[in-house]
Amino acid sequence: MAQHAGLSPERWKQHPRGQQILMIANEMNRASKLLGPGDRERLRHGYERILALTDLTIQVSESRSLRRELLRWRDLVAEQYIAPEADPAAHAAIFRVLLQLHPEAWRQLPYVTGAAAF
Repeated sequence: MAQHAGLSPERWKQHPRGQQILMIANEMNRASKLLGPGDRERLRHGYERILALTDLTIQVSESRSLRRELLRWRDLVAEQYIAPEADPAAHAAIFRVLLQLHPEAWRQLPYVTGAAAF
């Protein structure tokens, strides 16, 4: 979690919403590479970073609807964080949902998931 430990809400708020979502997505993408049985602890650290960035986004968001959706989405990530084993299918589904939360992130769907964005 040290990567984002010094990131203040004021500094995070300076980033546009789309960029905030994409930075969370970047951490999800990194975590995608840690879904093997030997990487469980590193995956948990990845989920910690994802949860921290999500919490910052929720904290600085002025949009009630985005906060509500991010809180729901956060619960899905938290389930994966406490799960005894990695679930690659659940991770991919959660990642896809995140990318659908903002138009800028949505355009990344074909590159990240290999599926069409529509």
